[in-house]
Amino acid sequence: MLIFWERRLVFLATPKAGSTAVETALEALASVVVQRPAELKHADLRTYRHHIEPWLRSVTGEKFTTIALMREPIGWLRSWYRFRLRDDDEDPNHAMIGLSFADFAQAYADPGGPDVARVGAQADFLTAEADRVDCIFRYEDMDAFTHFLEDRLDCEISLPRVNVPPAVDVSLNPEQEGSLRKIMARDFALYASL
Repeated sequence: MLIFWERRLVFLATPKAGSTAVETALEALASVVVQRPAELKHADLRTYRHHIEPWLRSVTGEKFTTIALMREPIGWLRSWYRFRLRDDDEDPNHAMIGLSFADFAQAYADPGGPDVARVGAQADFLTAEADRVDCIFRYEDMDAFTHFLEDRLDCEISLPRVNVPPAVDVSLNPEQEGSLRKIMARDFALYASL
């Protein structure tokens, strides 16, 4: 999470949606940078509204604008898969050994599936009941996001490529993709609204 005090702007770091690149590029401009622990770095809208926003308002008397990125839902799950593949890859008992993306997607869809596929949903991160992040940008349209930030922060922004996961097979057959789209319906509806 990045808080730009003077600009009354808060970047909520959606997991697996470019947050590390944004933080790398903008941490010097932010008044507050929360990088650890992951639970605080990736504070969702509900956490922000209940804990952080009241504090900001009590100090400034003003509302801060929240912004975030959202990735195309299946692309987002693919990114999680790649990340989990390299996460702790030196462990001989690593839960991802031998797990294909199709298996990972099936585990994600199964409420009783393995913990390794418990990655939540972007809609849960970016919304809270009828509320949602003020400005959500598509990860796939990074130009719109950077133009917004350049206007709001009054500086030129160049996002680096960091935290790049390994290239692996992340294909699904049409039936698997169709099933996943049903499971991720809330994410797809939110993404379509952007």
